[in-house]
This record gives sequence, C-alpha cells and structure tokens, in this order.
Amino acid sequence: MKYSIFSLAKAALTGHKGWGRAWRDAAPKAHYDVVIIGGGGHGLATAYHLAERYGIRNVAVLEKGWIGSGNAGRNTTIIRSNYGLPGNTGFYELSMKLWERMEQDLNYNTMVSQRGIINLYHSDAQRDAFARRGNTMRINGIDAELLDKAAVRKMLPFLNHDNARFPIMGGLVQRRGGTARHDAVVWGYARAADRLGVDIIQNCEVTGFVRDHNGRVAGVETSRGRIGAGKVGMAVAGNSSRVAAMAGLRLPIESHVLQAFVSEAIKPLIPGVITFGAGHFYVSQSDKGGLVFGGDIDGYNSYAQRGNMPVIEDVCEGGMALMPMIGRVRMLRNWGGIMDMSMDGTPIIDKSPVDGLYVNAGWCYGGFKATPASGLVFAHLMATDTPHEEARRFRLDRFERGAMIDEKGQGAQPNLH
Repeated sequence: MKYSIFSLAKAALTGHKGWGRAWRDAAPKAHYDVVIIGGGGHGLATAYHLAERYGIRNVAVLEKGWIGSGNAGRNTTIIRSNYGLPGNTGFYELSMKLWERMEQDLNYNTMVSQRGIINLYHSDAQRDAFARRGNTMRINGIDAELLDKAAVRKMLPFLNHDNARFPIMGGLVQRRGGTARHDAVVWGYARAADRLGVDIIQNCEVTGFVRDHNGRVAGVETSRGRIGAGKVGMAVAGNSSRVAAMAGLRLPIESHVLQAFVSEAIKPLIPGVITFGAGHFYVSQSDKGGLVFGGDIDGYNSYAQRGNMPVIEDVCEGGMALMPMIGRVRMLRNWGGIMDMSMDGTPIIDKSPVDGLYVNAGWCYGGFKATPASGLVFAHLMATDTPHEEARRFRLDRFERGAMIDEKGQGAQPNLH
C-alpha cells in the first residue's frame, strides 16, 4: 500500500483494520545475486539503492536478530554535514541532501526534523578552528554560520554562559542539521526495499563464508542454512571485526561501547542539537520531551551492548557544566551500541582483499547520519566494482598509503597515530 492522505482516510473509515505488513518475512532462497550481511540502516539502504538505482533486485539482507536491533536503534538520532576535511565534506553533504528528500523517496515518515545543530566553542583557538571548518563548509556549498557570544546567548539563554572554567564564547551553526527517528529510518528502508523485491531475512546469523576453488566468496553459512551469492556485502557495524575474521581478514578496527541516554520528559527547552565544546557531550530533545544525550565511548574493547558507570558520570558532568538546571531531571534509561572504531575515525567502504567480499565499516560516531549516503555509495561499489566519487578516499589501503582522514582524532586510539 502506498501511504498518502487518501490511504490514511480510507483506513480511518474502516477502523484501521486493513493495514498490511510493512515488509514480508521472507524465507531464504538458495542463491542471490547479492547478499548483504546486516539488517541495520546501512545494510537496508544498500539493498534499497541496489534495487532502485541499479536494478539489482535478487538481493537478500540477513539480520541475526530483528530489523534495527543493533546500532540503528541505539543512537542519538543526530543528522548533520558540518565536516571540514576533503572526503568527509562531500560525503556527508550528499547524505544530508538524501535526508532532505528521504520521506518522499521512501514514501515513509522518518520524522526528519532540520532543527539545526550548534557546536559551542570555549576558547580563541577553538573559535579559529570552527571558523576554518565553517569556511570550508561554505566553500563546498554547505550552510554554516559562526556566532559570537551575544548571538549564542540570544539563541540559547538557558545555558551556563559564564562558567568560570568553560565560558561559552560562541558557536558554529548548521541550520539544516537536526534529528530523525532512528527506528522509522530502518522501517522505511526495509519497506521500500521489500516493495522492490528484496528479501529481508531476520533471525539469520552468518556463521561463515562459502569459498569456491579459487578462494572467492561464493555465499554464506547461516543459522538457517547455506545461501549462495554472486557478491557479499558486509555492513555489521561493531561486529565488523568478527565477521571479517570468518573470511580471514583482520581489519584496522576496534569495537567499543557508546552509551546513549534519555531523561524523563520535561517541557520544550532545547530547540535543536547542542554540542559542548569543552567536553564530549551532545543533547537534543525528543518529541515526547525527553532529553536525548551522549558522550564518549567506553574506554575498553567490548562487544556487549551495555556500558559502565564512569562514562555515565562523565557524560552527566558534561551536561551539568553546560546546563546546571538539569541537575534535578531524572534519567529514564540508557543503552549501548557497539562502535566499529577505525584508527583515523573515518569509515572504510571498499572491496576487501578477498574476492567477492565488500566491506562497509569503521563508522565510529558517525554511522547514523551517514545512513542514506552509505547505502548509496556502497550499492554503487557493489553494482559497478568502482568506488563512488564521494567515497574514493574511504579505501581500505589508505592506512598503508598514509592517507588517513583524521577529522578530529576520534578513532579508537588517536594518540597512537
């Protein structure tokens, strides 16, 4: 069913009894042209673009749990394209443009809200760095505004502007940034891909790779049997190292937990997304009124979707330094996603050294905002065997060539570069 005001009115008149499933619960076939491992946003977006843009519809998306059970449903929903290095600027702006038309493309309400994002600065050096980033954005056709202290105070009067340690001196604003509903994004891509013939197979864990006599990947072994494939794409976020190891690959990735938090509902307070420049803290407010916030990764390697207390304390301290008035607000819940942290904080989208296997990994903190562009460029790579123009710098061999893209030293161990 195509969603519209007319289908909604018809459903209302019939007691909403005629709604069908959003997508089929497909059973695996013996062979597909393309198999995508990972039923999160990146995997589903890849399958959608393979079918919609490149006409490759004999595609399966394999998810070991349920659709969106991984990082896709465990993030803080922020979308933005305020990057400053070649490779990142064009890629994330492509993603932003796809966000802006996503609901029309998918015929699904993904609740994209371009409420704006402001990165606060607290020193002259940080101001100069933000000015350089903003200038780079504007040169590349991306909106950016550098605000002084008075402008930020007018926009966000409730912040602790005169903090003795971290005085707010201004901020860099991207007004096209904002948030989207993470679950709806996954559901929208799943529904759109299904309508184009893609099989979405849940509760189907990949346990190994099938290789032909030349060593080429020719399919996957799963908990639901062997599935043959012409090509296999891997988009499994924090499990990238484990899945790649099944094919004999060792990726330059570490897996860390990144926690996110939601407070109890309060009256409308935060107009967009705010990031604290004197610590790793970012916050927005959900439609239900809860403050949605997060901070740094947990320091140890882990595959567990839960975090530890010291990081919770650190994140809350950042929030209190920025907005002391939230001290009496109770935290409602928290959760953890497994981050695939590359060594330079930038993703890897490339053919692997194993023929027939393609890698989409290393998203660090930026996975959700990259979802639409990640799917598009990965689909392009798998369909044409050539990198997309906006993903040429995300090659796996950049570490060997010394061509890292270190936007902010936010890899797993930036001190070891």
